[in-house]
Amino acid sequence: MKNLPLQSEAFQYVEKSFSEWLDILGYAPSTVYGLPNHVRELLYWLEQQGHTQLKDLDTPLIRNYYNQLKSRTNQRRGGGLSSAYLNKHLQALYKFADYLRQSGKLFLPALGIEWESDTTQEITVLEQEEIKLLYQATYGFNEGTQLEHFNARDRAMLTIFYGCGLRRNEGYQLNVEDINFDKQLVHVRKGKAYKERFVPFNKTNLEYLQEYLYDARPNLIKGLRESAFLISQRGKRMQTQSMALRLRLLQQRTDDIHLQQKEVRLHVLRHSIATHLLQNGMTLEKISRFLGHSSLESTQVYTHLAGITQERTQPFSNIPQYETIQLDE
Repeated sequence: MKNLPLQSEAFQYVEKSFSEWLDILGYAPSTVYGLPNHVRELLYWLEQQGHTQLKDLDTPLIRNYYNQLKSRTNQRRGGGLSSAYLNKHLQALYKFADYLRQSGKLFLPALGIEWESDTTQEITVLEQEEIKLLYQATYGFNEGTQLEHFNARDRAMLTIFYGCGLRRNEGYQLNVEDINFDKQLVHVRKGKAYKERFVPFNKTNLEYLQEYLYDARPNLIKGLRESAFLISQRGKRMQTQSMALRLRLLQQRTDDIHLQQKEVRLHVLRHSIATHLLQNGMTLEKISRFLGHSSLESTQVYTHLAGITQERTQPFSNIPQYETIQLDE
């Protein structure tokens, strides 16, 4: 609540500093405004408990605060607070812990607070067989015509968002120079909060990317100078709306009624690869780095989507790197 008055100058300073940190990292204005407001509730609660210094804050106190928050009554509608509202608070708490750790102000052990169930229910994840159907839907259409090049582009698009797990904007900003075929790495230069990372891809994905870049893309670029990897029909950087439409087209081509009824978006492909990697035994730590998450807590939601517990995950050493499905050639 933004109107809660903080008496502690230390708390006032850290709230302002947290907001500035989010802004510097490039978070959306709504996030820069909203998350510090949720943190202010925590700081106000600490003051009511007699704590006025940042050094007083520890993980048990945060858990105690969150448990009391869960028992609070919704003043507008009655009953308890919604799962979506609680998860916003959790997002603020986890991000605040990241800020304290990265700024060197305070190191907090992992909060270990699970996300409320509605978060996982809202996330759509495709089965590995459904991913295979999407790839298969890129074959057998418009062959021998000028539209045939779109098939290779569709496979490259699936590879970028599923095989490499890129976010929508990361895939949109991807340039040709960002893909290293020799090392089989995608260089994400501007990830979330402007963080960069290198994402590996397997041999199958290597073939899809090379097929598009060397065989299809030159026919789409039409002699123009364009650095973008995914190219539109007009020879320009492909917009995310167009990518979403192509994904929808592939979904309808599958003739799988169950798949066609799902709300499949580009981010669903990212959720799906994370879930499949976890099901195949990759550790949360490696998945977190693969996805570019700033904290492990952001990745823990996939333990629910995968239907397993974190304790069941095994090291990834026994599985071919990022091989999650076998596709018919």
